Amino acid sequence: MPSDEVVQARGRALSSPVRVRILRLCLHRERTNKEIAEALELNPATALHHVRTLLSTGFLRAGEPRTGNRGAKEIPYRATGLSWQTSLPEGTKAVLLETFRQEIEGLSPADIDVVRMGVCLNEENRSAMMAKLRAVFDEYAARGPDADGTPTSLLLAHHLDPAGN
Repeated sequence: MPSDEVVQARGRALSSPVRVRILRLCLHRERTNKEIAEALELNPATALHHVRTLLSTGFLRAGEPRTGNRGAKEIPYRATGLSWQTSLPEGTKAVLLETFRQEIEGLSPADIDVVRMGVCLNEENRSAMMAKLRAVFDEYAARGPDADGTPTSLLLAHHLDPAGN
């Protein structure tokens, strides 16, 4: 079991939409700091700050250094999958919503598949439904990427209806 200090550091690391997006970018393939900065339209120094935070908390791992196009040493990074197993502190759940919003910004509505429903369930059935949905997410998260696959993102959000009964 990680110490309180490690849990807090991991929570802080996942409290930034930029860092969550970096983990998504590095999930299925290694990327250098330069590639991360370009993909997220960040200054390379800013990207490196976020990469170092993710490295120090175990969310990213460094690959074998390589030589870039201009002969400079490059270090590729890959997500470790630790974020999938890390519970988010209560205050950081909104970060996932903001991250998703940033990821879909500029996409055509035709490029986003949305499913929404309203149900009226007691606590037992609501818990059972959420457990089944989480199990599907866990199953696919545990699979390796398909060789011919295309990176994709899903967000499952559950909330009580503010209008009440």
